[in-house]
Amino acid sequence: MTTLQASEPVDLLEHAEQGASLWRDAWQRLRKNKMAVGGGITLLLFILMALLTPWLAPYSYEAQNLDLGASPPSAAHWLGTDVFGRDVLTQVMYGGRVSLAVGFIATAVALLIGVTWGAVAGYVGGRVDAVMMRIVDILYALPFMIFIVLLMVVFGRNVLLLFLAIGAVEWLTMARIMRSQVQSLRQQEFVEAAISLGLSPAAIIRRHVIPNALGPIIVYTTLTIPSVMLLEAFLSFLGLGIQPPQTSWGLLISYGAETMEEYPWLLIFPGLALTTTLFSLNFLGDGLRDALDVRGSKD
Repeated sequence: MTTLQASEPVDLLEHAEQGASLWRDAWQRLRKNKMAVGGGITLLLFILMALLTPWLAPYSYEAQNLDLGASPPSAAHWLGTDVFGRDVLTQVMYGGRVSLAVGFIATAVALLIGVTWGAVAGYVGGRVDAVMMRIVDILYALPFMIFIVLLMVVFGRNVLLLFLAIGAVEWLTMARIMRSQVQSLRQQEFVEAAISLGLSPAAIIRRHVIPNALGPIIVYTTLTIPSVMLLEAFLSFLGLGIQPPQTSWGLLISYGAETMEEYPWLLIFPGLALTTTLFSLNFLGDGLRDALDVRGSKD
C-alpha cells in the first residue's frame, strides 16, 4: 500500500493555475493598448513638468526684456518670446501648472459630489431617488456657461472659485453613472450579506458599493479632466477665467489668438501643449474603458 508523500499536496498547490484578479487582468489588457500607454506616459511627463516647473523653467516667470520684444524661437529662447520679451517656454510651463490644477481639482470636486449623490440615490431608491434625479434633470436643463459666468461676476474672479464653479456643474453625468452602477450592485449577494450583518446604509455604500464601482469612476475621471480643461481654456479665452499675473494655457492661447498673424508661435506652442494633454487623457480614458470592461476579458 502506497502512501502520499507530505510534499505532494504542496507541489500540487504550487503548480495549480492561479486565477487573475479583475485589476491584474485589466492591467494586462491596458499594457497591450499602445495608444493608452503612450497617453499615460505623456500625461505623466506633463504632470512632472508642472510639479518641477520652478526648477526646470529656463527663466524667471516675472522676467521681461522689452528691448527684445516678441522674437521667434532661437537658441536662447526655444519657443520664442512674447511682446514683453518674456520666455514663452517658461510661460507655457507655468500655464500648465494652472491648467492641470484646474483639471484635476475641479474634477475631484465633481467626483465627490456626483459619486455621493448618485450612490445615495441608487441605493435608497423610491421617492428619494426620484426627487434627487429630478433635481439632476433640472440642473441639466440650465445653461452651465451662464451659471459659471454669474458665479464669476457675483463672487469675483479667483482660482479657488473657478475650481468650485467648474466642479459644481460637471458632476451631473457622474451622478447618473453612479446611480446606475449602484442599482445593479445593491442586489448582489455581498450587499445582502452586509445588510444581514447589520451595517448601516452609509457603511455599505462606503465600504462595498463604491469600491465595486471604481472602474466606471476611473474611466469617467480621465474623460472629465479634458472637458474641465477645455472649459477653463474657453473661460480664459473670454476673459472670465485665470487673470494676470497668473496664466494658463487658455489665457496664453487667448493672447496668441490676438497676434497670431504677426507672432504665430505665441498661439502654436500653448495650443500644442493643451492639445497634446487633451489627446493623452482621451487615449488613456479609452484604454481604461476597454481594459476595465469585463466582457473584454472573454475575447
